[in-house]
Parts: sequence; structure tokens; C-alpha cells
Amino acid sequence: MSSSAIPTTTGRALRYVQISAWAIPVLVIGQFSMLAIIPVALVLVGTLRDTRLRALRWWGGLLAASYVAPLAIWLLRPDGAQSLSKDMHPAFAALIVAVAAVVLVKLYRPRR
Repeated sequence: MSSSAIPTTTGRALRYVQISAWAIPVLVIGQFSMLAIIPVALVLVGTLRDTRLRALRWWGGLLAASYVAPLAIWLLRPDGAQSLSKDMHPAFAALIVAVAAVVLVKLYRPRR
């Protein structure tokens, strides 16, 4: 039996949080930012509900907040672009990708 980098991968909750955390930067960089709302919500819900992911609660909240900020700006602006990806400032996209990367690093870093 091989050892895994994540000792708690047997749980179902951790698997969908992992997949969602990988999907967020892919969707944001690939200009599908509006679709990223689903994995962002899954990471937030997963980190809040799963007790094994208690250390990621603040990072999940920061990820959701960094995504909601450009979404709210896009929704509230009367002259916004047709898509969230075109209206989002590159700094917001970089922030979302960076926070998602931190979540991924914390997921895959072995606990000590």
C-alpha cells in the first residue's frame, strides 16, 4: 500500500474539495470565471462543514471573498462587460488563483 501526501483522502468531502480547488484556477485562467462560482462554493462549504478541514476555514472564506468582490462589482456596474472574465481586473484574477494555490498547498502538505 502506498503512502499518500494527504492522510485523510479517504473521506468523500475532501475529494470534492480537492477537485474544486484545482478547478478554480483553471476556470479563472481559462476565462470561465462565472463557472468558477460552483467550485468556490464547494470549497467554502467543504471547509466549513468538514471538521478535518478546520485549518482551511479562513482560507476558504478568503477564497470566497476574493471571488465575490469582482462578481459584485460586475453585477452592480451598469456599464459592465458581457462576461465576468472580461470585466474582472487582472489583479482580482491573480488574487483568486493565488488563494486557490494556497488552499491546494495546504491540502497536499502532510500534517505534522
